[in-house]
Amino acid sequence: MKIELHEIKIRDIVNGYKDSDENGVVGYGGRLNIRPAFQREFVYKEKQRNAVIETVVKGFPLNVMYWVEDENGNYELLDGQQRTISICQYVNGDFSLNSRAFHNLTETEKNQILDYSLMIYICKGNDKEKLDWFKIINIAGVQLKDQELRNAIYTGAWLSDAKRYFSKNGCVAYLLANKYLNGEVNRQDYLETVLSWISAKEGVKIEDYMSVHQHDTHATPLWQYFQSVINWAQTIFPKYRKEMKGLAWGALYNTYGDKDYDPKEMEEKIVALMQDDDITKRSGIYEYLLSGNEKHLNIRAFTDNEKRQVYERQKGICPYCVAEHREKTHYDISEMEADHVTPWSEGGKTNVDNCQMLCKEHNRRKSNI
Repeated sequence: MKIELHEIKIRDIVNGYKDSDENGVVGYGGRLNIRPAFQREFVYKEKQRNAVIETVVKGFPLNVMYWVEDENGNYELLDGQQRTISICQYVNGDFSLNSRAFHNLTETEKNQILDYSLMIYICKGNDKEKLDWFKIINIAGVQLKDQELRNAIYTGAWLSDAKRYFSKNGCVAYLLANKYLNGEVNRQDYLETVLSWISAKEGVKIEDYMSVHQHDTHATPLWQYFQSVINWAQTIFPKYRKEMKGLAWGALYNTYGDKDYDPKEMEEKIVALMQDDDITKRSGIYEYLLSGNEKHLNIRAFTDNEKRQVYERQKGICPYCVAEHREKTHYDISEMEADHVTPWSEGGKTNVDNCQMLCKEHNRRKSNI
């Protein structure tokens, strides 16, 4: 890869600046692609954005940036998107600093900013070289997430269409399912989530799924799958509760989506389970109702005090050992474990009245029945 250091004035970079959802972000007389397909969305907060402008106004040096030149003499911004867009937005009048927009400045102040020189390494190389380098030199101050790195590799029309559904502020995925998903749209969390679901359904890694579909012309099947997941969740559990946010709905849909559930019956069970004090993980109620596995509920365990009370009540005797006429029936408390006399699933509560202390062997044998 050939690399040369250049000093380029801000007035040249903001020349021809345009920011469009459909056509991306360009500058430098239309020759600089400020946000190529592999780049993340603009993620700087106000404090970071203002710090860039204050650095320029004071004449302090900004970190170097990296451009890639193609065979036609045009450029892609390899590293420095956040700083470049901050500068362009300020000169364009999109925000003000210290209650003064760019147009409020004196001509001297404007020229001081426009004549500020950015240190830019311009390099030439193949796609693999520039994308590998992009991962290494990410110095914008906001750590790249895994999905942002994947986007740097699997570029194309399919990814652009997928980002339209899942990666834009106010995108259709957010409008449909923000109550069900965690994360930030513009940091690719929604896209990563749906890709993790659909790739698991197909038994592959996210990277494999993106590789297979990289050169597709659109991502409609991905969007249709996502809609199916959310519509299924809303149908099976029609009453929304905050415990539903962030659950692995795609994984649940992949496993249980073809089974028959009565939404009315499910809601009645949810109401009862939400009131059960023995359940310590109420978000696990939904997967429990689908799978029947109590582990998702984190049923409250007996406390040390409760175990001691029952141990003293039994005088250290294991009733199962007595029933089997074993030679050893008495144990130290460290050799015993607490057990529900009536299982939780049959209505038994986690209290001293429903507790018995068993030797470890019998407790584990009973648990495996």
